[in-house]
Amino acid sequence: MRLPFTKMQGAGNDFVMLDATKQPLNLSNAQFRALADRHFGIGADQILVVEPGRTPGVDFGYRIFNASGDEVEHCGNGARCFVRYVRDKGLTQKSRIRVETVNRQIELELRDDGRITVDMGAPEFRHDAIPFDGQGITPRALGDFELWPLELIDGPVEVAALSMGNPHAVQRVDDVDRADVAALGPEIEVLDCFPQKVNVGFMQVLSRSMIRLRVFERGAGETLACGTGACAAVAAGIRLGWLDAAVEVDTRGGRLSIEWGGMGHPVLMTGPAATVFEGEIEL
Repeated sequence: MRLPFTKMQGAGNDFVMLDATKQPLNLSNAQFRALADRHFGIGADQILVVEPGRTPGVDFGYRIFNASGDEVEHCGNGARCFVRYVRDKGLTQKSRIRVETVNRQIELELRDDGRITVDMGAPEFRHDAIPFDGQGITPRALGDFELWPLELIDGPVEVAALSMGNPHAVQRVDDVDRADVAALGPEIEVLDCFPQKVNVGFMQVLSRSMIRLRVFERGAGETLACGTGACAAVAAGIRLGWLDAAVEVDTRGGRLSIEWGGMGHPVLMTGPAATVFEGEIEL
């Protein structure tokens, strides 16, 4: 079949957008992998599928598939591309829309300056919700949170564990440019203490209002930016006493603005989203 698509990017995190609002798309994992393949397909970090809303008060369904073909729970940079896509395609005229992923509802707003703010929902710290199994690991308390020492091949590293609708392990580093993301990312991703695998963040704190960040994404590898990773890093940094409530996050793909009012409050993420090109592909 010939499949229409739109290629988009948000801070360098790139996506293939598919419209399933008029008829369902029943693609296999192998077909999602083919779309994401950068040599033989379109090339993307993730595939995003726009579906009709299934719940009263929800405008659209939002499904996310990694380059590995696996469906995942959340993607913040993708959410910004999502609202730009549905507006540009005339699927809605609203500037504020509500969408549902596999495990939460989020609110997206197209601002007058063209940037997009995403209400990412509240971070989740309960271990069973991340999920994270800390049995046999003794954490170090810091601020009103804790750091968990993980035993790796080259020695232990301390991480904060939390969820932004998907699992994250965040570690502080002195210099993100020198962090061994290529080695530590995949090693931490598959540790047994993260039964659904984990996204691995490497955060350099420049000041209480600015960080640099690299993220090794579960099922995708290192990407130029990760929206949920930026939210997780800031939420962890605030609870650990390193950051204030509003933080600028510099990724390799661009800058994201993150705000969090503390426990029980949602994280707000603001950043760009743009269309790269459109086309059709034979699957």
